Amino acid sequence: MAEEIEEKEESLFEAPPIAEQERMCEAILFASAEPVTVKELNDRMPHGCDAAEALVHLRKRYEGRGVRVTKVGDAWAMRTASDLGFLMQKEMVETRKLSRAAIETLAIISYHQPVTRAEIEEIRGVSVSRGTVDQLLEMEWIRFGRRKMTPGRPVTFVVTSEFLDHFGLESARDLPGLKELRAAGLLENRPPPGTMPRLGDGDESEEEASEGQSELFED
Repeated sequence: MAEEIEEKEESLFEAPPIAEQERMCEAILFASAEPVTVKELNDRMPHGCDAAEALVHLRKRYEGRGVRVTKVGDAWAMRTASDLGFLMQKEMVETRKLSRAAIETLAIISYHQPVTRAEIEEIRGVSVSRGTVDQLLEMEWIRFGRRKMTPGRPVTFVVTSEFLDHFGLESARDLPGLKELRAAGLLENRPPPGTMPRLGDGDESEEEASEGQSELFED
């Protein structure tokens, strides 16, 4: 008798077919303004659903379409196919333009994260103002990382999932080059000043980055 009751209870929580789970993931991602993690999807979906498996099917179904299912950090979102981005250019509104100092700081953090304020200043050759860092924090393009195991245990900075989402990246390993940064309006159309993209080159008051500085940063 107890076994029959247990079987009935389990049947009440039988997971929907994978096709239905795929539709649920599609609906959530379509309606969400921010990327959604697998855990968040599972929390919203009925008991027994496997969002990770549903996403595999959903992503495959959108291959070659105008909209694609893409991974942003550890979350998922629906985004316009990269080759059709030119169709959206007229819809883009530039609300603010980063200062040269902010662009340089952002580039250093992007390519050397996790990086401390002192390390940023050593590369730029000038001090980093609090306003510059606050602007990037306010935009949610950078955040505080783990503290470095050095005297004083200084805090480090890393880029955020919002930064990755803006450039359509899955991780910081897929950082954009100069062409992509110019297309996003974050760099003036000028020849690259060096091997590492020191954005905003031309300030006579700043020194060039010395060789071997990448050794100062953690992987």
